[in-house]
Amino acid sequence: QTPEEILHHLQNIVDFGKHVMKQFFGENYVHHGEIIQLPLDFVRQLCLKIQPERPECRCDKDMDTRSGYAVFLPNLTRLQSLRFAEHRPILCVEIKPKCGFIPFSSHVSQEIKHKVCRYCMHQHLKVANGKWKRPSKYCPLDLFSGNKQRMHFALKSLLQEAQNNLKIFKNGELIYGCKDDQDCVSDWNELARHLKPFFFPSNGLVSGPHCTRTIVKELIHVITMALLSSTDTCRAGDMKTVPISQGRSYCEASAFNKELVRNGKHKLESSGLPRGCLLYKTLQAQMLDMLDIEGLYPLYSRVEQYLEEFPEERSTLQIDGPYNEAFYEKLLDLSLEDDGTVAFALTKVQQYRIAMTAKDCSIMIALSPCLQDECSEQRPVVLTSKSRFTFSVSVLDLDLKPYESIPHQYKLDGEIVNYYLKNVQAKDDPVMSSLFKENEDCTLVLHKV
Repeated sequence: QTPEEILHHLQNIVDFGKHVMKQFFGENYVHHGEIIQLPLDFVRQLCLKIQPERPECRCDKDMDTRSGYAVFLPNLTRLQSLRFAEHRPILCVEIKPKCGFIPFSSHVSQEIKHKVCRYCMHQHLKVANGKWKRPSKYCPLDLFSGNKQRMHFALKSLLQEAQNNLKIFKNGELIYGCKDDQDCVSDWNELARHLKPFFFPSNGLVSGPHCTRTIVKELIHVITMALLSSTDTCRAGDMKTVPISQGRSYCEASAFNKELVRNGKHKLESSGLPRGCLLYKTLQAQMLDMLDIEGLYPLYSRVEQYLEEFPEERSTLQIDGPYNEAFYEKLLDLSLEDDGTVAFALTKVQQYRIAMTAKDCSIMIALSPCLQDECSEQRPVVLTSKSRFTFSVSVLDLDLKPYESIPHQYKLDGEIVNYYLKNVQAKDDPVMSSLFKENEDCTLVLHKV
């Protein structure tokens, strides 16, 4: 790409964060950044310096060393807008929550998609493909439930099997998280050693397994309270809402749900999320995927057919930007009545792209110990048994998902569902299991009594 094309691409990223995602998530949660120019020699030196530190899976993506343009963003492992805490120790938890609802669209062709969430199904395919060694017990619907017991279980599952969905930083340095695609061995004792000064500054707790469990429990409590906090307002929260009640509030594959069923309970309590918290806003943006990829793909094909006939209309339709107020306003049309027009199809396609962006974003929770006399109504604070923390919550990875990725998503969805039906549900379903067994060769062995 030419420097001009790169500048245009970066401007689109900044504008999308500023004019679109900030409206969905709120002023304090989104940091859209600004474009700056850097000396090319500095960029080349930076590229060489960071290359050895990059994960192997990212090394196929080259850093732009020719244009000199970059996006300047805050370090979200630090507290935002709290100057007094700049020189204090900072703990930061990064969570990639993934999709927090089960499709409610009538376009869904496989009943299993109305019962088991995409994340839980995808885990089995990833293990089969060698991405991970074990499936995680984490289920996004537990985290998005607003029920503290379910949220605690979800966060504990993330800590046990972080994969690429959880990282913990101490003063900006990664201290916990999966460094290898396949093996994700959790060392809670090492994590507890890092966290002990934050949660038990007087060092009054003895070491050992009890200490580790207690510290992890305190960490989960702090994360839960920060996620349920409301530190911002945004107009989109009142203007557009997809009724959350439309979707099932639990996933049948959730380890938490299975444990309830084993104990004879068949109903999960769902407390619901506070409207102002970031999880609620994230879920609302995700639920702009109202048709599921199965209902969306024919509309994408309609737009594609139109563009084949009228390629010059691509810019008029704002597929590649500009991402301005006019683009945002069109997203607020939640009508599902298809009038057969390209305009309707395009609106649903753009809403789907927003939803996919929200499904893949990361939430950063930065925490710093504070003294009682430093706490005020202006600063959000969460308490533990021995400490108090001031915190900030931010969202990142909000680049708009590419229009061209929709066919890939359609294909991947089919692969995930088909693998799950064939290799997981068939084994769990006693009827299906017996059908498979009928085809097996059996040998009857008689013993003399």
